[in-house]
Amino acid sequence: MSRRSVSDRGSGSVLAIAIMAGVLSVTAMAVPLYLVLAGKQALAGAADAAALAAADVRVGFAPGEPCAVAARVAAANGGSLASCTVDGLVVTVRVAGSVAGFAVGVSATAGPPAIGGRTGVE
Repeated sequence: MSRRSVSDRGSGSVLAIAIMAGVLSVTAMAVPLYLVLAGKQALAGAADAAALAAADVRVGFAPGEPCAVAARVAAANGGSLASCTVDGLVVTVRVAGSVAGFAVGVSATAGPPAIGGRTGVE
């Protein structure tokens, strides 16, 4: 009978390297996703600001043309105005931009506040 010695020496290092490689690969996949999500939120803020500014112009609180003001506000916030629709006192804008190589677009609508549960625009 022969005795063979089987050693597990060094297997912990291999396991640690495998775990670190797994964590790094998951992180490498998640970081671009979070960058795009953060960029989309920034564009959403730009769209909200542009819609509110355009609605202020439409209602008469500020001078100018609603879509031109919306384009200036969107550009000041890092986006570009893709479309602008004026329907009565309600303004809907779409702001586009590029985040980490991905094209992202967000829309926002603004108008006068609701009175008695109704906006007055239907």
